[in-house]
Amino acid sequence: MTVQTLIDRDIFTRICIPSNTDRSISVPFCCDLLSIAMSRAPQDCAWVTVMANLNTLAVAALTDCACIILAEGTAFDDVCRQRAIQEEIPVFSTTMPVFDAALKIWQLLGES
Repeated sequence: MTVQTLIDRDIFTRICIPSNTDRSISVPFCCDLLSIAMSRAPQDCAWVTVMANLNTLAVAALTDCACIILAEGTAFDDVCRQRAIQEEIPVFSTTMPVFDAALKIWQLLGES
């Protein structure tokens, strides 16, 4: 599954979509503690979190996440949105709880 699959399915709201949407997503990853995410987020994961700040983008870049999904209605401010665009990190949002958003990713992976 790719980031483009998430776009095509229109399950999540698009916040920042870079030009390259062929990035593979391997697994959902749920974590709101940035230090844990920094050491355990698998490369190419769809990171589902409620942490909407610049540090989230830094951890996503460091761990090479495929995308970020901001859950439970959390949102980036304009500074974070601009940094996500600059860093070309795909970011989506949803009002779903973290578990439900990760489950949607898991289900889509099962369809691939």
